[in-house]
Amino acid sequence: QVQLVESGGGLVQAGGSLRLSCAASGRTFSRYGMGWFRQAPGKEREFVAAINWSGGRTYYADSVKGRFTISRDNVKNTVYLQMNSLKPEDTANYYCAADSAGVAAVRRGDYDYWGQGTQVTVSS
Repeated sequence: QVQLVESGGGLVQAGGSLRLSCAASGRTFSRYGMGWFRQAPGKEREFVAAINWSGGRTYYADSVKGRFTISRDNVKNTVYLQMNSLKPEDTANYYCAADSAGVAAVRRGDYDYWGQGTQVTVSS
């Protein structure tokens, strides 16, 4: 079992930055691939970024490539999402997720555990 708790969301102006954190419980965090997804009102939950168990492989949605960076600290059991050059269309509830296969998965169905989410609002 892995429990995930996101933090770091908030209100920011367009062009600004935020850093999301996802703290994981349990001693096996380093075995999990981790991902960030987001869901805007009335829309499907969509993939944002993923990182494999070692941090050596990452994937990004085209919409955030070059602006967002995913990273992890396996000592602190935490995964991060650094978000720069934010746009109003980045407004959503952001969720982190854990994949027991340890890979950087891009499909929602590949993830076994989910956090409750943290709201990011970007004003124009």
